[in-house]
Amino acid sequence: MEDLGAHLNAYTSREQTTYYAKVFSKDVGKAVDILADILQHSSLAPEAVERERTVILREMEEVEKEAEEVLFDHLHATAFQFTSLGRTILGPADNVRRISRDDLVSYIGTHYTAPRMVLVGAGGVDHEQLCSLAASAFNQLPSGSATSAAQLCAASPAVFTGSEVRMRDDDAKSVHLALAVQGAPWRDADSVPLMVMQSMLGSWDKSSAAGVNSGSPLAAGVATNGLVESYTAFNSNYHDTGLFGIHAVIGDTAHCDDAAWLLMKHFSLMAYDVNDDDLLRAKEQLKSSLLLHGEGGSSAIAEDIGRQLLTYGRRMPRAEMFARIDAVSTDTVKAVARKYLTDADIAIASMGPTQFLPDYNWFQRHTYMLRYCGWYSVKGSTPHV
Repeated sequence: MEDLGAHLNAYTSREQTTYYAKVFSKDVGKAVDILADILQHSSLAPEAVERERTVILREMEEVEKEAEEVLFDHLHATAFQFTSLGRTILGPADNVRRISRDDLVSYIGTHYTAPRMVLVGAGGVDHEQLCSLAASAFNQLPSGSATSAAQLCAASPAVFTGSEVRMRDDDAKSVHLALAVQGAPWRDADSVPLMVMQSMLGSWDKSSAAGVNSGSPLAAGVATNGLVESYTAFNSNYHDTGLFGIHAVIGDTAHCDDAAWLLMKHFSLMAYDVNDDDLLRAKEQLKSSLLLHGEGGSSAIAEDIGRQLLTYGRRMPRAEMFARIDAVSTDTVKAVARKYLTDADIAIASMGPTQFLPDYNWFQRHTYMLRYCGWYSVKGSTPHV
C-alpha cells in the first residue's frame, strides 16, 4: 500500500466494522484485491495476535483519558444493561488478554459472510468495474445462510433501562453530564423528527463567537447565564433502538442545579411548545450539516453509502432525505416529543464532583410531570417539584 502511495485502515463502531483504502484511480483493482485478501485469507499468525494485544491495551489507556468517550461508554452501559449494546467497543481488558487465534477464526467465519457485507467505491471509480472486481476478488466469501443483523438483535435485544451511573471525582474541575431517553432505530419513521429535534437543541461552547446570539433557545440560555462550559445534543440510532439526549460540561459546580433545570426544561419543552422560527432554523441547519458532510470527500461519501445500505438496505437520495426533513411540522415535533419524552425512563451518566448534581429522582420527575401536569414553564410559573 505504501508503494502505491495509498492509505489503508479500519475501524469499529458499536454495530459495524469498516476496512477501507484510499488509492489512485488506476490502483482500484489492487486495493480491492488487498482488501479481499485481508478479509478472506488473513493468516492471523499467533505472534501477530500477541503483538496486537499490547496495541489494543495501549489504545484502551488512551481512551480512558478522554472524558467524553468514557462518559458515553458508561451511558450505554447503564442504558442497555446486560445487553450487547451496553458493552464497550474495545471490550474488557481481560477479554483482550485472553482472546485467541481460534476465537478470531470463529468470529470471522460466523460474521464475515457475503449477505452481511457491503463493498463501496466513491470518487474516481467505475461502477461496472467495481462489480466485476468484487465478483472475482470476493468469490470465496460464504454466501449461504448467515445470521442477519435482525436475528442477532432478536437474540440479544437492546433493552433500555432507566438508570444512573455516577463516577465521583472531587479533584475534577468540571462535571460531565449525559442524560438520555430511548430513541428510535434507523428505519423507524420517528428517526428524522428526532434528528430535527436534536438540531433544535443544538450545541454551544463558551468559545463560540455567537455567544448569547445563538439560534437555539437553549444555547442562548446557557450563554446568557454562563451555566455550562459546553453542551451538545445527540441522537444515536441503532438497528433496534436509539439514544436521544444532551451531553453538558458544567465548569462551576455552584451552577449544577440551575444548569440541570435549564437542560431538562428545553429537553422536555418540545412536547408542548415549539416555535415555528426555531423549527425552520433547525431544519435548515440539519440540511446544511448533511450537505457539508457530503463535501468531506470520497471517504465520507463511501462511509455514508455503506452505512445506508447496511441500515436501510438502499441508498437514500438526498432529495428524499430533505423531503422527509421538510415534512416535519410543529405538530410532528410535539407528537414525537410526547412519545419519547413524556413519562419516559431516563438514563444518566456523570463524572466529576457529581455530589452537586440533583439526584436521579429529580431528573425522572421532570419527565413524569410532562404527562400529568404539562411543563410548568410554559405558563411562566416558577419550578416546583
